Amino acid sequence: MLDKVTKLIDDVQTFKTTSKEEIEAFRIKYLGSKGMLKELFTEFKNVDASLKKDLGQALNYLRNAATNKVQELNEAIEDNQVSKNIYGDLTRPSEPIELGSRHPISLVRNRIIDVFSKIGFTVSEGPEIEDDWHNFTALNLPEYHPARDMQDTFFIEQDPDILLRTHTSSVQVRYMENNEPPIRTISPGRVFRNEDISARAHCIFHQVEGLYIDTDVSFADLKQTLLYFTKEMFGKSKIRLRPSYFPFTEPSAEVDIYWGLETEIDYKITKGTGWLEIMGCGMVDPNVLKNADIDPEKYTGYAFGMGIERIAMLLYQIPDIRMFYENDVRFLEQFKSVL
Repeated sequence: MLDKVTKLIDDVQTFKTTSKEEIEAFRIKYLGSKGMLKELFTEFKNVDASLKKDLGQALNYLRNAATNKVQELNEAIEDNQVSKNIYGDLTRPSEPIELGSRHPISLVRNRIIDVFSKIGFTVSEGPEIEDDWHNFTALNLPEYHPARDMQDTFFIEQDPDILLRTHTSSVQVRYMENNEPPIRTISPGRVFRNEDISARAHCIFHQVEGLYIDTDVSFADLKQTLLYFTKEMFGKSKIRLRPSYFPFTEPSAEVDIYWGLETEIDYKITKGTGWLEIMGCGMVDPNVLKNADIDPEKYTGYAFGMGIERIAMLLYQIPDIRMFYENDVRFLEQFKSVL
């Protein structure tokens, strides 16, 4: 009987098939309620006691071998089916591609560009690593000018004349140096200031600055441009201009829009006044025109500038500027449906 069991073990180990029907027949033959193992264990009761140990071990080995063989063959068929489903049919539809989303800063930047492009403004760009002339001196901020302290600057240690630009006004200087009036351009870009990071401030942020230079440009032209922008961007038709100071414009003003007091959020973000400051502006100082070799006796112009993060925080009611830079997917996915 031991020889018979040994022969059956060899048969089980060498059995191969790719048919589910043959695997099931094999299982019934060896492991079924009327299978060979059932019969062999019945005969085992009548075997001489001196043979039971070796025969019992052989029978257990046979049962395990048959069980493992059935499992092994079934898994092989399943793996082959999965592989065929994935690679077999090359005409099948592909897996859906996870769509990304634009960053809210990019959304607002593009929206601002679209608004101004409708009234003839082109887009100009410049280097983020700038020199002192274009970032300060040409903008009516000579060395030791106290207004330089308004902008905490990142200087390049190897050369104190090289720095990370503190505003995109430097792009406007370069544009004036290389283009004759009339000039109508906006300069979006990233800027850097050595400031403490908080919910309302960051050392890296983005600006859009605009410049218009031509003959007979007046402050009234500036006001109408800003009114057009606030209507297109925010749907707000009421603005006010408060006197302010910027070294490169004279006169200068801060621009506020009337946001309203319709909701609790309106009260919070306007501190109960209904008014929100959104940008600075003014008439280009004649010294700036001279520095760019533009005749201030013939040409006048206006300039304005705003922070993109500030506009985005207003539009999307984002409470903390740091959220723009944390790359939290949960935050960014909220803008998938925003065009």
